[in-house]
Amino acid sequence: MGMINEGSENNGVMSPAAKALKRGFDILCSALGLVVTSPLFLVVCWFIRREDGGPAIFRQERIGYGGRPFMLYKFRSMTVMSEADGRPALCQKNDKRLTHIGRFLREHHLDELPQLWNVLRGDMSFVGPRPERKYFVDKIMAENSDYALLYQLRPGLFSPATLYNGYTDTMEKMLERLRMDLEYLRDRSLWLDLKIIYLTVMSILTGKKF
Repeated sequence: MGMINEGSENNGVMSPAAKALKRGFDILCSALGLVVTSPLFLVVCWFIRREDGGPAIFRQERIGYGGRPFMLYKFRSMTVMSEADGRPALCQKNDKRLTHIGRFLREHHLDELPQLWNVLRGDMSFVGPRPERKYFVDKIMAENSDYALLYQLRPGLFSPATLYNGYTDTMEKMLERLRMDLEYLRDRSLWLDLKIIYLTVMSILTGKKF
């Protein structure tokens, strides 16, 4: 897998000052978000453990900035043995591996809340392409090697591809997501980030399924 050096990042349409402001926004808002949602974290963890006794937090290696792996955190939404055969599998609509509380969390995107910690650490940003596992990155790269261009960005908690293309459960959707992520790479700006955050939050609050 290709990797880039941190100093070789393409500035694109964002100036160094804008990038610094974006990172400052990530740090401030993720720290505030963790504090504000901490009571919700306790409630969600209690419900997850109450259902099947398994761990509340799910960790999974994803590929991020510079093509480097990092550990992504989520509330566990599937059974503990969801990939018992060791083969990565995408979550499908009405996936039987989802727990009862997990289905609710995914429908309302609450399973993503622990990624605020990833944003605070610098693994992710509030807006950027969604991070993927190496297994699926390799499959996408076999279809379109332009995926490597996304290594210029930190993965995002929010993304225009998720907002408009929804969760990806097929290769066709993955390639469409890549097309939209490459558009974001080309057009990214602080204003676009704020727009994506606003539209995503409003979609979640109004119950839109994506």
